[in-house]
Amino acid sequence: MKNFELIEHPFNPIFDENSKILILGSMPSEKSRLANIYYGNPHNRFWKIISTILNAPYPKTNQDKIKLVKDNKIALWDVLYSCEIIGSSDSSIKNAKVNDFNIITSKAKIKAVFTLGYTATKLYQKFTGKNSIYLPSTSPANCAMSDEMLIIAYKKILKYLN
Repeated sequence: MKNFELIEHPFNPIFDENSKILILGSMPSEKSRLANIYYGNPHNRFWKIISTILNAPYPKTNQDKIKLVKDNKIALWDVLYSCEIIGSSDSSIKNAKVNDFNIITSKAKIKAVFTLGYTATKLYQKFTGKNSIYLPSTSPANCAMSDEMLIIAYKKILKYLN
């Protein structure tokens, strides 16, 4: 059985001054940390869903992924700066510390903040006192939602990008 491990967020936010929306997860999974990119687990459907709704080619490399979100005015980060966690289990998170979102909001005119999954949504509200727009998790653990259902849910970001 795995034990709790203290994790500090391993990578910087992806954004630039043109970013219009901020998409936040909770904390990168073990596979994302190894791949050194947000949603780096090959079974996570984030990049498939985002490229589909943006009518863009599927990004194969980390550089392609960064370019895709920046070119489409999307900022990516996570709610947490650090936490104790067992593996990649959001339900095990304890002793969480929040990221400083001013790093992004002081440089980009963010119109909307989206949180992926219930844990990110609850943590964002708890630490900031603000609401976010909920998006269902693209994690392989969320097998109840088909790709088609995720695409429908994620299309709501498009109105903030125009």
